[in-house]
Amino acid sequence: MKHTATANNLSADIAPASPDSRTSLRRMRACHECDWVVVLPTLRPGEHATCPRCGHILVRRHFRPAQRSMALALSALIALILAISFPFVSFEARGIGNNIELTQTATSMIGFHQPLVAIIVALTIIVLPAVYLCGVIWLQLGLLRAAPFPFSRGIARSLTHLNPWMMADVFIIAALVSLIKIAGMAQIILGVSFWAFCAFAILLLMTTRSIDADWMWFSLAGEPQAPKAIRTGETAASQGLAGCSTCGLINELDDSGHGHCRRCGEALHLRLPHSLQRTWALLAAAIVMYIPANVYPIMTTTLLGQSNPSTIIGGVIELSQKGSWPIAAVIFFASIVVPVGKILALIWLSIVVQKSSELMANTRTKLYRITEFIGRWSMVDLFVVAILVALIRAGNLMSITPGPAALAFGAVVILTMLAAMTFDPRLIWDSPQTARKQPSKETINE
Repeated sequence: MKHTATANNLSADIAPASPDSRTSLRRMRACHECDWVVVLPTLRPGEHATCPRCGHILVRRHFRPAQRSMALALSALIALILAISFPFVSFEARGIGNNIELTQTATSMIGFHQPLVAIIVALTIIVLPAVYLCGVIWLQLGLLRAAPFPFSRGIARSLTHLNPWMMADVFIIAALVSLIKIAGMAQIILGVSFWAFCAFAILLLMTTRSIDADWMWFSLAGEPQAPKAIRTGETAASQGLAGCSTCGLINELDDSGHGHCRRCGEALHLRLPHSLQRTWALLAAAIVMYIPANVYPIMTTTLLGQSNPSTIIGGVIELSQKGSWPIAAVIFFASIVVPVGKILALIWLSIVVQKSSELMANTRTKLYRITEFIGRWSMVDLFVVAILVALIRAGNLMSITPGPAALAFGAVVILTMLAAMTFDPRLIWDSPQTARKQPSKETINE
């Protein structure tokens, strides 16, 4: 088991309720990506434990995790309140001006008969982050007073599922792209809300990274004993076990290969049911939606009475012709390379997983991690449309309206993200024909 230590290794750094203070039971985990059963080492603040087989990070330990997450979450929530309370950005060109608030990037889409796009924007940049931060504050406040509040376990489970759908950082990149895109034809003024939202995006990212899930679940519900006669250096599936992807606890499964976590209640499976079938179905739907997303205009620009519809690739070409190569590159990468690359990568993984070998498993697992990480960044183009539609509204003189491709492209992003989530990376390592290269084994009888 690998772990990285900090310079400060004082025993006082470990909280009294730290799982590392428990020595009567060796704490075991099954890797979520390769299913390898390992024993966690004692960790100090700043250290992390990784799977010796695939390198996946199993546990991160933080210094004063409750206080740290609480402070960051409160700061992020205050920044979000400021971001929705003041003007976001304004522009002035040829005597025409307009200023918008952050919420208008979502609500303005409703006026153009794009309610689903409005819901996507509002959820990903405001609603879900606010819910997440309130959940963190509720949890950590209860842990700080050593008496968790009601519904804490359900909220703790929800935090894991909300994480991928919060896109404040993506929205900031989209805002910068939008402003650079119109900077040549208008004077841009950044409001208090813009800077508050930048601070919010950074604080939200720091909050998600500050969550010590291992410590949190230990403080909420302790650490039930691992199943008896569990063997390390083997897969959990070969022993009829499964590691919980939410709280990490190893649980026994019934004869059908299903069950529920004893600690958090999450549904468990030997392998995700119909993982490949669901992945194929979602990828097929994404490919179908990708056609109208590129054929139809994603937005229409009206200037002095002349309307100019623009597709995704058309916008990239137009920006490159105007000399805005950096912006054209960002849009091309986020809207063309990432969705297509993600679809192709998942298709390839779904095919080769049937004849997987441990020799290539590490490389394929790394590809899966990259695919899962970059998918959300495709939302940049949709956010750019939402910002420009809300900001540039001066009728026939100067205005931007969303096109039918906006909803189709949003659907592509969501479908590919869901496809990556339904793909079970443990299948990459399942190969009965391959002789397993096993680290030292030991049987733990608790």
